[in-house]
Amino acid sequence: MADTPYGFVAEFATEDAIVKAARQVRQAGYRNIDAFTPFPLPRLARIMRIRDSRPAWLGLAGGIFGFLLAFGMQAFVSYDYPLNVGGRPLYPLSAYAVVIFELTILFAVLFLFVGLLVLNRLPRLNYPIFNAPRFHLASKDRFFLCIKAQDRQFDRESTARFLRDIGAVSIALVPS
Repeated sequence: MADTPYGFVAEFATEDAIVKAARQVRQAGYRNIDAFTPFPLPRLARIMRIRDSRPAWLGLAGGIFGFLLAFGMQAFVSYDYPLNVGGRPLYPLSAYAVVIFELTILFAVLFLFVGLLVLNRLPRLNYPIFNAPRFHLASKDRFFLCIKAQDRQFDRESTARFLRDIGAVSIALVPS
């Protein structure tokens, strides 16, 4: 399937145009879509239904792991090498607080950092959408909407016609 395209990319001149187009694309039943804009558009994210809670769970998992690791290390040292000076308790929780706090934050951040790299599939040295003509304008002043070929409704002729009908300035078939 080397001749299977990545999808169609449609260019829009304004943010209102891409928001309207994204709404129409979703209403038409397309689900495997992506948008590229020079700045974040919260309206567009709501329309595309971008809601991913995995990073929050990664941070929580990292924090719990760091907490348990810090507490476990200190409790092991206190148990294995007890030091009773002046009647202090064997497990002085107040003395553990600083190390527990530091390792909780450290592992929460590390889990988030590595997890976001994995979730975003980075580093990505080549991405097919970069081969689209005029796509370099996505970081300047143009807005692009991509309907991927993996979508169940994708058809070369009807998808291209649909994108023209919703007001795309230009349309390009992106090779994979």
